[in-house]
Amino acid sequence: MSTVLLLFCVLSIVTIATAFLTIYSRNPIHSAIYLVICFFSIAGHYLLLNAQFLAVVHIIVYSGAIMILFLFTIMLMNLNKENEVHKPRFTRLGAIVSFFLLCVVLLLIFKNSKPIPDNSYSVTGEDFQSIKVLGKVLLNEYMVPFEYASILLLIAMIGAVLLSKKEKVEK
Repeated sequence: MSTVLLLFCVLSIVTIATAFLTIYSRNPIHSAIYLVICFFSIAGHYLLLNAQFLAVVHIIVYSGAIMILFLFTIMLMNLNKENEVHKPRFTRLGAIVSFFLLCVVLLLIFKNSKPIPDNSYSVTGEDFQSIKVLGKVLLNEYMVPFEYASILLLIAMIGAVLLSKKEKVEK
């Protein structure tokens, strides 16, 4: 077994296990830590695909900035209360049924998909992984969606702060 295949298998197991633990863990802080580990293992997959820039940006943006926002939101909203109302069984049953239906749909899609023939790609010789090409594409062709994404993140951050704000009770 080659080292790349072994590394891919280890990263895949870590990714799937930490993604499952993120959902399964009852403690929100533990879930956030599992999510950070999952993000790092996905960055490892990017490195295996020889996309170093994408791996570094993924670590900076997701493992850094987004997880800090998640942790601040968890801490501000104090989600780890002992008197938290538990979900009814009907809701849990609906989530389990939805999960299995989604798995069946994904398996059917995977089973019915056809591989791409090897001769369908044309080589242009241009390096699409360079930062220069990425910057031109991102700031020329995709400038408006890029700005919409930044506005959406700003609105989400403001919403998290407003949700966590405590109302003053007048006496």
